[in-house]
Amino acid sequence: MELAHSLLLNEDAYSQLSEVQKAEFIFEWLRYLEKLLIATSRNDLKEKQKILVEQLLSLLNSSPGPPTRKLLAKNLAILYSIGDTFSAYETIDKCNDIIRSKDDSPSYLPTKLAAVVCLGSLYKKLGRILGNTFNDTVGNILKAMKSAESQGRYEIMLSLQNILSGLGAAATTCHRDIYKAARSCLTDRSMAVRCAAAKCLLELQNEAIFMWSSDLDSVATLCFKSFEGSNYDVRISVSKLLGTILAKAIIFTHPGAGASRQSMRKVSLEEVLELLGTGFLRGSSGFLRASGDMLKGTSSVSRDVRVGVTQAYVVFLSTLGGAWLEKNFAVFLSHILSLVSQSHPKATQTHVDAVCCRRCVSFILRATIGSLLGEKAQMAAAKDICQSIWKQKKLVDAVLSDGNLESRPGSTDISASQHMLVCALQELGNLICNLGTTAAPLLQDSSIGLLDSVISVVLHPSISVRLAAAWCLRCIAVALPCYLTPVLDRCLERLTVLKSSPEAVTGFSFAVAALLGAVKHCPLGIPHGKGKIIMALAEDLLCSAAQNSRLSAQRTQAGWLLIAALMTLGPAVVSHHLARVLLLWKCVFPASPKDLETEKNRGDSFTWQVTLEGRAGALSAIKSFVSHCGDLLSEEVIQHLLPPLPSAVDLLTQLSSILKSYGNPLKTPSLAADLTAPDIQLAASTFLLPPLCHQDDLLMLSPLLQETDHRFIEEQLLLDNGVYCGSLEYDPYSIYEKNMEGDSGPKPLPPTLSVISSAAKLFGFVCAHFCSALLYFAFSACHLFLFYNSDTRLKSARDVVTRTGHSLALGSLHRYLGGVSSQHLYSCIGILFTLSQDSTSPDVQTWALHSLSLLIDSAGPLFHVHVESTLSLIIMLLLNVPPTHAEVHQSLGRCLNALITTLGPELQGITSVSTLRTSCLLGCAVMQDNPDCLVQAQAISCLQQLHMFAPRHVNLSSLVSCLCVNLYSPYLLLRRAVLACLRQLVQREAAEVSEHAAMLAMNGREELAPDTNIREVGLEGALLILLDKETDQRLCHDIKDTLNYMLTSMAVEKLSLWLKLCKDVLAASADFTAVSCVDTMQEEEGDKGDDSSVLTTRSNEKSHPFTNPRWGTRVFATECVCRIINQCENANSAHFDIALAQEMKRKDSRSDFLVLHLADLIRMAFMAATDHSDQLRLSGLETLLVIIRRFATIPEPEFPGHVILEQYQANVGAALRPAFTSETPPDVTAKACQVCSAWIASGVVSDINDLRRVHHLLVSSLTKIQAGKEGLSHLYNESASTMEILAVLKAWAEVDIKSQQSLKPATCLEDSIKNESHIPDGLLDLVCTDLGTLSRLWLAALQDYALLSLPSEFASQLPIEGGTFYTAETSENAKLHYYNSWALILHATALWLTNTGFAVADPDEGASNLSRPVTPTSMCQGSSSGAAVKSPEEIYTDRFHLILGQSKIGSDQDLGIELLNVLHRVILTRESPYIQLASLEVVRQIICGAQEHVKEKRRSAEVDDGAAEKETLPEFGEGKDTGGLVPGKSLVFATLELCVCILVRQLPELNPKLTGAPGVRAIKPQILSEEGSQLVSAALVILSELPAVCSPEGSISILPTILYLTVGVLRETAVKLPGGQLSSTASASLQALKGILSSPMARAEKSHSAWTDLLRSALTTVLDCWDPVDAAHEALDEVSLLTAVTIFILSTSPEVTTIPCLQNRCIEKFKATLKIKDPMVQFKTYQLLHSIFQYPNPAVSYPYIYSLASFIVEKLQEIDKGKPEDTTELQIFQEGIKILEALVTIAEEQHRSQLVACLLPILISFLLDENALASAPSIMRNLHDFALQNLMQIGPQYSSVFKNIMASSPALKARLEAAIKGNQESVKVKLLSSKHTKSSGKNSSIQLKTNFL
Repeated sequence: MELAHSLLLNEDAYSQLSEVQKAEFIFEWLRYLEKLLIATSRNDLKEKQKILVEQLLSLLNSSPGPPTRKLLAKNLAILYSIGDTFSAYETIDKCNDIIRSKDDSPSYLPTKLAAVVCLGSLYKKLGRILGNTFNDTVGNILKAMKSAESQGRYEIMLSLQNILSGLGAAATTCHRDIYKAARSCLTDRSMAVRCAAAKCLLELQNEAIFMWSSDLDSVATLCFKSFEGSNYDVRISVSKLLGTILAKAIIFTHPGAGASRQSMRKVSLEEVLELLGTGFLRGSSGFLRASGDMLKGTSSVSRDVRVGVTQAYVVFLSTLGGAWLEKNFAVFLSHILSLVSQSHPKATQTHVDAVCCRRCVSFILRATIGSLLGEKAQMAAAKDICQSIWKQKKLVDAVLSDGNLESRPGSTDISASQHMLVCALQELGNLICNLGTTAAPLLQDSSIGLLDSVISVVLHPSISVRLAAAWCLRCIAVALPCYLTPVLDRCLERLTVLKSSPEAVTGFSFAVAALLGAVKHCPLGIPHGKGKIIMALAEDLLCSAAQNSRLSAQRTQAGWLLIAALMTLGPAVVSHHLARVLLLWKCVFPASPKDLETEKNRGDSFTWQVTLEGRAGALSAIKSFVSHCGDLLSEEVIQHLLPPLPSAVDLLTQLSSILKSYGNPLKTPSLAADLTAPDIQLAASTFLLPPLCHQDDLLMLSPLLQETDHRFIEEQLLLDNGVYCGSLEYDPYSIYEKNMEGDSGPKPLPPTLSVISSAAKLFGFVCAHFCSALLYFAFSACHLFLFYNSDTRLKSARDVVTRTGHSLALGSLHRYLGGVSSQHLYSCIGILFTLSQDSTSPDVQTWALHSLSLLIDSAGPLFHVHVESTLSLIIMLLLNVPPTHAEVHQSLGRCLNALITTLGPELQGITSVSTLRTSCLLGCAVMQDNPDCLVQAQAISCLQQLHMFAPRHVNLSSLVSCLCVNLYSPYLLLRRAVLACLRQLVQREAAEVSEHAAMLAMNGREELAPDTNIREVGLEGALLILLDKETDQRLCHDIKDTLNYMLTSMAVEKLSLWLKLCKDVLAASADFTAVSCVDTMQEEEGDKGDDSSVLTTRSNEKSHPFTNPRWGTRVFATECVCRIINQCENANSAHFDIALAQEMKRKDSRSDFLVLHLADLIRMAFMAATDHSDQLRLSGLETLLVIIRRFATIPEPEFPGHVILEQYQANVGAALRPAFTSETPPDVTAKACQVCSAWIASGVVSDINDLRRVHHLLVSSLTKIQAGKEGLSHLYNESASTMEILAVLKAWAEVDIKSQQSLKPATCLEDSIKNESHIPDGLLDLVCTDLGTLSRLWLAALQDYALLSLPSEFASQLPIEGGTFYTAETSENAKLHYYNSWALILHATALWLTNTGFAVADPDEGASNLSRPVTPTSMCQGSSSGAAVKSPEEIYTDRFHLILGQSKIGSDQDLGIELLNVLHRVILTRESPYIQLASLEVVRQIICGAQEHVKEKRRSAEVDDGAAEKETLPEFGEGKDTGGLVPGKSLVFATLELCVCILVRQLPELNPKLTGAPGVRAIKPQILSEEGSQLVSAALVILSELPAVCSPEGSISILPTILYLTVGVLRETAVKLPGGQLSSTASASLQALKGILSSPMARAEKSHSAWTDLLRSALTTVLDCWDPVDAAHEALDEVSLLTAVTIFILSTSPEVTTIPCLQNRCIEKFKATLKIKDPMVQFKTYQLLHSIFQYPNPAVSYPYIYSLASFIVEKLQEIDKGKPEDTTELQIFQEGIKILEALVTIAEEQHRSQLVACLLPILISFLLDENALASAPSIMRNLHDFALQNLMQIGPQYSSVFKNIMASSPALKARLEAAIKGNQESVKVKLLSSKHTKSSGKNSSIQLKTNFL
């Protein structure tokens, strides 16, 4: 294929290929040529133009396939447009000659078609350059069309469209001829031809004025005819044509718009609407025929015409636009509703027609009002709809008030008006549902009376209207949850009062059921008590049903409907009424078959009607119970439920005989007959397919089964005229179910079809529960039989049905029963290959290819051997099958997709796979050019797969170009494919995708839809616009995902773009939401006028990309702002540092930082937080919270001491204020409280008076919540009140904690906190005012949380009425709110208790100082009267036993153990290291408390028994006299368990059970994470404290464990680190070891000997660490181990370490370490030896001095041989000298002179003479200074020895004198410097001692 990549066709390579390869080669060359021609210069092209034209024209005669001829034509046109046009006329003549040719053979047809396509392409590209040749060309083409077959007519229509497009107004002379030709094609039998004709006429109407003036009526009639028998594509194309022409007729009839054109006819809006109405009501028939049909009573309008006209209405209005619709809405609404009114009874003369017409009208309203109008206009539309409802209501009232309901005219009025009301109510419900809480002003406006109008029609005589009104109320409740409870109360009250009216009973029961169904969509819920009221009312209705026969059926239905709807509230509500409901279910069904028989014999038709209604209701209630209350389905309940079901099944079997006996008066007499009617069975097959069929097969069956934007109206065409569409009145019980179909109401099928559907589902469930083995054998047998049967039949059969059916069977068997043997595979592929090439029957090809795709999928790797041949077949068919056979191309696309999946990652290969890959890409290119949208979607899907497996080989630029072109496609499935592909691409290459989209827009490609505003707002903005318009949930999800991925990758780089997009979305509707924003912006900013213009004039600009975005889009934009802030947090620190950002901006103006956009961020958060939409307010407040937390600490460089957020305090206050009004929902108030506390605690505002504004909001909330759970709103569930109360308390807690920080002593950490956020001085005073009230509320909340946290087994002990802030019934919902708040409340309470010294003032006394009532808690009750006589200790014990101090725990061991067990559980269940560290800190406090308690008892015993002998004192501490620690009763044991848990989790090697026997293991030491190190260190500190809590005997029991763990941690973590540092865990273990060894218990008489033995063992273990079994422990740090040995030597009693065997081993270790070459190890060893040599006990220190001092002296004497080269070696020499000096000090008098005599020569050897000193390196100079300084000190101390040595050694004396002389001038400086060196050396030594020794 690489040979095809040249300007001229490589004819040599071409001639050597096979026929199939030739077609591929040509297509690849033409693809390449198209790109190359655009990039080639005109001069280069001229040279080769002649040859190139000849080659292209020769291809014209070689029967090119459809995709090839299209590319060929395009290349010719591009060639002439760039090069010379001289030979273009010849080319046109050649094409015309080919078209005129008399050769009608099938083989010549492709050449003719190619010529037609070429002409179209040439005229489109070159246009008027070609002069008047078009007259001949058009005439020739039109003449050829008369004898052309469908493919020819199709191509001719498209070619004429291109000619018209290129010539524009110049082709006026041909317009009429083309119009006549296209008219005939618009009703062609071929659907593809109709589509092409519609496109041609659509192009024609741009210039042909007569089409939308004088010929308007005939064009409309023609379109209506075209709709007859049409398919979906035709309806899309023709409705676009009709809608566009009618819109143009309106646009150009304004005054002066065409005065010069005499032929133009003025067309009014009324005429156009009447024209469309005629098509909707009468179809394409003339007036006489329609009148005749009306007289006969038959309907002449086929459904496809009505659906087509419905789509035309939508196109008509969409073309005119939202602004036009807004102005003319009243006229439009009146006309649309009149289509189903009494003035046109023919449209609704049967119920089927009525339902279908209602659907069409609802679709028109939804597609226009919902899509074209902004929120402001939608609210105006809702007012108009409301007015029309009132109008219809008055008409019905007038008829009913006459008392003449039975008379013919009256009942006709009512039945006809019902359809208008149903449509109006449905649209009103949908409108308000989409507006959400932004619709609040609509309902608050009493002049509209919206709620009253809807509730008034609940009493309408028609059941359809009553159901529609109920559904509308449900929509209102979902949109505005604050209306749910009031409307529910109102309906319940009306239902109770009007119990004697049948309409009221059904109507208001529907309304209540619908409202109950809305509860699950409202997170805040309804008060729990409503369930009790509804249950009582339902029981009353059921019990009173028998009292009045006129109301029996209605009351029975209403009672069961209420119970069934009540079940949707879930187990929390239903559990209280379950016993009564079970009893009702039991009573409604006969107890046995005998009772049923008795019933059957004695009933009449009326009693059976009521009985069946009751049993249907009871079964619906059972179904609802099982669906919504699964938690209540215990064994016992199931046993109660089972008896009614067999009874119901028995009744079902008897139903036919009951219907025969009492059928006439019953509601569904036709059910049994209907089920067997042939047309019903036909319809059943279509409506059963969607739920039971595989999605891929569904696409094949019918375009009507596909998911499209018009599915709502299109699905009615599936069913025969005898079968109904789904509608709410068929099953009122569906009104409370969760709706799965977006915002339109539920559409249950008619009973006839519902029975079949339910039976099919039940059969599937029953089958699934049979014996699986039996099923498997049955299927296997069936498989083999069907396989061989299909195989045989396919070879012999010739009819289409058999061949398609059996090929599908083959594929389905493989799909559902897995793979097949290779022999079967060969056989199947052979058959399917043959069938797929049967060009005589596209149907056979389609199904054979579909089956082949299933075979490829199921065969998997087995199919690899067939990939090449299959791919060749697919490419061959793609290049040859006519585009009119779209279904064949769709199947080919599925095959290609399956092949790509089979090849998978192998597609990345270089060798043999490259050919296959090229073929796949070529196949995708062919499908991309296909006119069918589903084929294009398949192409995108295939390219997506290819990009996943072989990204380098997919041209991203062309793919992105294709995606952008189809972004706004009218076809839903194509848009889905585009977004699915985009979503995948931006996960890896977001920046590239965005750049390619921008380049495409810059180049001004024609293909981009006018909606695709990529040039102005980029791909990101285009996606946001699409998100705002899109209604498909799956698509919206993909758009959001795509934008999120793009934001994550690019937000930091394209910061301004993203912020501008978000700001534009939010500001576009700010004039509607919050004009007050302007007033609250800071005056200091000085740009107030700019803000005003942004928020008021922006929406009027036509160029503004976002026009009235919906609240959902605005919420998403606000969430994006939060994500942008988070992304910047992980990027450059300058994003949050204004000084740095400004500096970097000055250096590079292109750089951009978030902090520079702070004003925009605040403005966006403000606009969102003050919107009408509650969801947007929540998002806005969350954004404000994020801004406060991220920017609170950034200083303002221009005003030192201030932060940048301070200037926005008025905005923050204004954004928060609306959230604290009385009508604000609790969730918004709760979020606002969080923002308030964050703002106050942030320290942004330094002036206390400014802070009072926000503080006042919190005070108002505190006043509101003091009445507890009773005092808050009863609009929502009690748990919502709990949420609000806890949010307020949590906010106050956060403020209190922050205010307390100003009282703490200024530690370094706290200083830094203070620097970050300044705390206003008066904040503590503000909080203190309310602290008395708050403390009691906090304690009450903590008590509630403690009760709710108890395990379920204690549920019976909880208070029946609930807690202070929650009710017992809503406790489960409340738990989450307590969980989110308790920690901060506990912290604040602990601080308050600490400050009050755990002594609390008398509640009565405190109350007098408070201005508001206080909620008493059970903790604080009952002790006020006796408070005066109780000591603080008693008050503390009585009231605050749950809030613990150290002394309390120390004295109460059981309490300490319980707390340790709780902490152990916390550590086991919480992975967070911070929580575990906090737990360990509490454990340490407990142990400290216990230590204090033991010390206190020992002290008091010694005081009491001062004279007594110490031996007679009782033992205190755990272990007593025996040393036994009892698990469960021992504080020490519980602590050990917890510490072991921590240590073993971090270091599993410490557990002998995991690692085998204890002792040294061949595992390298490890460095733990920072958190792990902190945990281990904290555990070791606790372990070292434990012996002090024990008695001497007890300490003996725990010592082995403590030593094992401490030494074990040292061994496992003693890693060698650079610079001789110790790891933090090794340091901690050494510190802990020192603590243990220094314990008084080691010296206590009773434990001394045992401790000595154990400590010797521990020392042996440490020494053993040097002797590993293998080399695994070579990484152990010798310094850590030596330090441990040194600690043993220095911290234990001498008898531990002075026994010879241990002492010798220790000395050996020191010797070995001194021989190590590492200077840092030597230095540390010297330091340790220095400590040992200075030990006061000679028995300990002398052996080390004897063994090691000589070694050190030798080392020092080698200074001349090896001079120190770096600082470390210098330190070694200095440390060695210090050791010798120490030895001099501790030596006995008689030996001291010898040591001085040894030391002085060494020091003098370090000295340099005057010459050497000048050139010596700094290290040697330092050594010289150090030696000289020491000599100056030693000389005077030991003068006699000094003089003797100087006298005996002249060389030494000379050297000393030379050094002194050289140093004379600078000796003072040197001395000072050496002192400094010495002191720093001492510091390091002292530090080491402090740490470990």
